[in-house]
Amino acid sequence: MSEPSEPRRLGRGLSALLAAAEAPPHEIGQHNLPAEQTLPIHRIVANPNQPRKTFDSETLAQLADSLRHKGLIQPLVVRPRAGTDTFEIVAGERRWRAAHLAGLAEVPVVVRDFDDDELLQVAVIENIQREDLNPLEEAMAYRQLLDRFGHTQEQLAEALSKSRSHIANLLRLLTLPEPVQDMLREEKLSMGQARALITAKDPIGLAQVVARKGLSVREVEALARREERDKTSPLKATRDEDHTTAALMLRLSTAMAMPASISLSRDGQRGRLSVSFESLAELEQLCELIEGARATSTA
Repeated sequence: MSEPSEPRRLGRGLSALLAAAEAPPHEIGQHNLPAEQTLPIHRIVANPNQPRKTFDSETLAQLADSLRHKGLIQPLVVRPRAGTDTFEIVAGERRWRAAHLAGLAEVPVVVRDFDDDELLQVAVIENIQREDLNPLEEAMAYRQLLDRFGHTQEQLAEALSKSRSHIANLLRLLTLPEPVQDMLREEKLSMGQARALITAKDPIGLAQVVARKGLSVREVEALARREERDKTSPLKATRDEDHTTAALMLRLSTAMAMPASISLSRDGQRGRLSVSFESLAELEQLCELIEGARATSTA
């Protein structure tokens, strides 16, 4: 049996790698070209292993319009491609795409002699530093740096000027079920709401309640704590309950913003509805909700 592979490690640390990507230009002997120069845009190609897979077309168009008027001020970071006269993007693919849209023939670049691992790390770090990065994208970037390259959370925090708790909290989001992660990506949940769901017994059901009712982070935390105290998850059917009952239970919990459970009789026609509340104020809100619904139905 083969030994498990060790995480790849760089010859230079993460901080040194970042410094190299941002340092003043220098000569690269093998190509005898200045590190900072202007290149025809057709001689620059994208990194096929770029961690970022999607680029918003609207923001690209806005950037392209800016480039038409002001040009590209911040140079791309590229590396030479062996055996060719072309260069591969290390950092700046969004600017490169916008430059294409703007019809620029040449763009400023800074040439760096990075190997494949260094190329990937700089690309990942560039994505982390994006303003429009969503929490899950940032978390996945941290996970990649930790698992593939063997960095520690402390090293990431120091190199990226982030707190260790910030990195740890984001990484915990990756433990959420995929449907909840999708809701976070689609901005149906905030990062605070998603974090409050991490310890819930039924994070998917609670996430649907949260998105439907627009609950605050504090309310989500209270729901998660209340659910944990219940022996049976308030949003899940027991073995004897069918999918219809489970759906009704979820609808009730969503409508009331309170965990509800249903216990059916043996014949499945009768049963008991239980609603958990934290305070008399919540009970009063429930009464008002029921009274309001009754008044609407009789109007």
